[in-house]
Amino acid sequence: MSQDFLASARKQFAYYKLLGEQTFAQVSDDQLFWQPNAASNSMAAIVKHLWGNMLSRWTDFLTSDGEKPWREREAEFDNDLRTRAELLARWEAGWHCLFSALDALTPSDLARTIYIRHQGHTVMEAINRQLAHYPYHVGQLVFIGKLVQGEAWQSLSIPRGGSAAYNAEKFALPPHQAHFTDEHLGQQ
Repeated sequence: MSQDFLASARKQFAYYKLLGEQTFAQVSDDQLFWQPNAASNSMAAIVKHLWGNMLSRWTDFLTSDGEKPWREREAEFDNDLRTRAELLARWEAGWHCLFSALDALTPSDLARTIYIRHQGHTVMEAINRQLAHYPYHVGQLVFIGKLVQGEAWQSLSIPRGGSAAYNAEKFALPPHQAHFTDEHLGQQ
């Protein structure tokens, strides 16, 4: 079961990474930096925050506190990225750090205690914590994408009005063929 948990966590992280990338592909460079108001974050600021969090949490994951002394969390929300290339470089660096740490874990690591801001978590709890945190922010990215694209937005899940057709297709297959696979990422 522990190995299943690690594989499942990796699959879920990969799904949310894909949702972010599918969102970036639909928006213009300018839209990556758009803020609805001064109290809200742009996509670029959200990516910068995810990057900072991922580097802090997943660097030396098993051996040092997840809130690194070099992290500058408040600066993560500065809207100072200027190009799509900068944004995507941060995005990839954060996810690379996460997947490298996750892929190095073994089932026996799941019960180990690690620390985030000096509070103990089992490795499994720490993974679950990030499985709640990152989708929260990816959802913000998708929402901003939908806002800025309006009618041009291409749904990343079952489009409105498409549930019956999608379900009919799935229920027409034998149960083992209708199982969720990597090719169905984005159709939940």
